Amino acid sequence: MSPTALDHAWIAARIPHQGSMCLLDAVIDWSADHVVCRAVGHTDPAHPLREAGRLGASTGIEYAAQAMAVHGALVAGANDAPRQGYLTSVRGVTLHAERLDDLPGPLSVRAERVSGDANNVLYRFTLHHGERCLLEGRAAVVLDADAR
Repeated sequence: MSPTALDHAWIAARIPHQGSMCLLDAVIDWSADHVVCRAVGHTDPAHPLREAGRLGASTGIEYAAQAMAVHGALVAGANDAPRQGYLTSVRGVTLHAERLDDLPGPLSVRAERVSGDANNVLYRFTLHHGERCLLEGRAAVVLDADAR
């Protein structure tokens, strides 16, 4: 599938986050080891994760989790359903900003598969605004936990 076709509608059809909770707008780049997504709704006053009139930088973890879900859908292939993943831990998170809603223009969300096996995956993630890193950390994902 061409990168231009990997838009918000494509993403929403493949991850469990629906409606305004589907935070990613496009897949910019991907391989078997990583995905880079774009998000533009962080300045929307109706953003579903806003609290007290602002969108804190820690909500970038949700952007990263959705990028991981997108990566799972991409590596599953066109004919296979993506496996259900559950975020089991987030570690080494560093916030380099206080909030996201005051940053004009798109955000870039990168999730990189660091290691894993058939049922557990470790990702490193970053959230950028232009060249500025806003958030970084690692997340562990368990796949198909319900099936065990």
